[in-house]
Formats: sequence, C-alpha cells, structure tokens
Amino acid sequence: MIKDLAQLKALQQRLKANAEAASKAERERREQEREANLFRHSMGDVTPIKAAPRVPLPTPRPLPIAHQRMADEEAALQESLSDEFSIDTLLDVDETLSFARGGIGPDVMRKLRGGGWVMQDQLDLHGLRTDQAREALGQFIRNSVKRGFRCVRIIHGKGLGSMNKKPVLKSKVRNWLVQKDEVIAFVQARAADGGSGALMVLLKG
Repeated sequence: MIKDLAQLKALQQRLKANAEAASKAERERREQEREANLFRHSMGDVTPIKAAPRVPLPTPRPLPIAHQRMADEEAALQESLSDEFSIDTLLDVDETLSFARGGIGPDVMRKLRGGGWVMQDQLDLHGLRTDQAREALGQFIRNSVKRGFRCVRIIHGKGLGSMNKKPVLKSKVRNWLVQKDEVIAFVQARAADGGSGALMVLLKG
C-alpha cells in the first residue's frame, strides 16, 4: 500500500523504466526480424551447395637418394687412374718388370709366371687411345672381381703398329694396374700367351 507521495513517485519511475526497457527490447526484436527478412529476400530461392568431402593432401615425401648414381660416381672416381703415377720403385728387378703386393710370396709369382693359374678372361687394348684404354681397363678389372675371377690377361700390344714403333700402352697399363687395389700381382705373359705384349694379372679372391 502506498503511504505517501514519495512512494508513488518511486513506483512511477519503476513503471516508466520497465516500459522503456520493454519498448527497447521490442524495437531490437523487430530490427533483427527486419534484417533477417531482408537477407532472405536478397538471397531468393537459393539451394545450399553440398560441400565435397575433404581429401587430405599427401605429405610430401623426401626426394629419393640416387644410390645407384652415387655408386656409379664412386666407382668412376676409383677408376680415375693417373698417368703421372710411376711404379719403377715397386717393380721386381727382373727383366719382365713384374709386380707383387706385400704378402704375396715368391711361390705365387712362380706359379703365375709358369701358367699355373687358369686364365678366366682377357681384355685386348689394341687400337684404343690412351683415355679409352684407361677406362676400359678400370671397368674390366672391376667386373672381373665382381664375377669372382682370380686370373685375367691384359693384352696391351708390343707397339709394332704405332708411329714410332714403341709400345705406348705397355708402361701405362702397368702403372694403372698398380693403382687398382683389386690387383695383387702381375707378370709378363708366357710366349704362348702373348709374351711381352700381354700381362697375366692376379686379382683378389
């Protein structure tokens, strides 16, 4: 019950505040509804697009390592035989200029000189230029070891067909062979196997 004028004024203020709040809420509701209607009207009859299922992108794989190419390059590097290498101090003192690595006994050399090892393959360098012969020799030795060969023959010729009648490849072949770790010994071939125009080469087993 309102007892005085002050309570009446307070009640009027509360009613007025409530009425203003209700009016404001109604205006906001109408504004939201108007904006919604305006949006629907502007969109018209639109069918929502069905989104395709997402496909996960594959994780980029690291670039493959060219192992075979690296192996080929390493083999080519190992076969880069130098023409500047000299084996004069490494050769035996006999007239055939034979060669044996440390640990190869004289009995092995005698057997090699006497044809005691079966020749399993041969390489003929006749007609090749120096660079061609060097490359062919390196590849031949590498392939022979892969195939398990122990004794092979290298035919370098006697130089009779050269311009100055000197065996150009004879000393070079010896220098190249000493630089190949796979070669453990070599001797001049017997007369029946080519004599001074060929070498019998013993390879690692």
